[in-house]
Amino acid sequence: MPQDPTAPEPSAQLPRRGLERLDLLLLSVEALDLNGGEAMVWMSEQMGFTSLFPNRVELWKRRCTNPLRRTTLRGALEPAETDALIRILCALADRLYPLLRGLLSTAEPPEVLSQRWALFRGRLAELIRERMNPRRSGVQLLLDPEAGARQARLLVQALSLGSGVGGFERLRASLLDAQS
Repeated sequence: MPQDPTAPEPSAQLPRRGLERLDLLLLSVEALDLNGGEAMVWMSEQMGFTSLFPNRVELWKRRCTNPLRRTTLRGALEPAETDALIRILCALADRLYPLLRGLLSTAEPPEVLSQRWALFRGRLAELIRERMNPRRSGVQLLLDPEAGARQARLLVQALSLGSGVGGFERLRASLLDAQS
C-alpha cells in the first residue's frame, strides 16, 4: 500500500541529551503552569495520542527515560513517542506563549521581569529537586544559581521557538542536535 506523501515521517531516535532536554522542557511547562501535568494528559487526549499514552502513568513512564531522573527507565523511546511528546510540548508552548513572551520581553520594567524570573526559577528548581537525581552533575548544574539561571533562560527560549507554525520542526531539530 503506498504511503501518504503528506504524512510526517517519524523522526530519528533522540540522543541521550535530547531526551534530557525534552523532559526538562516538559518540566518547564509544569513550572510555568501549575496544572501543567494535567494539561499534558489532556493535550495528549485532544491530539489523539491515546494509543501511545493511554493514561497518565504511561505518559509519565515515557518521561522517565531521562537519565537525570531519580527513577530512570532504561531503553529508548520510539520515534513516534518522541514525536508525540514534542507535538504535545509545542501545543502547550502555544498555549503558554503570552507567559513566555512576558519572560523574554525587554519592554517590561526590570523589577517585574526579575520577579517573574525568580518565580519561574523557584518553581523549576523545586520540581528538579523533587524529581531529579541530585548526585548527577547535570542536575547540580541546573540547581546552581548562575548556571541554572542561564539554563532556565535557554529552556524558555526553546519553548518559545517551539510555539507557532513550524515549531515542531524547529524543536525536533534542536533536540536531535542537543549537545548540552
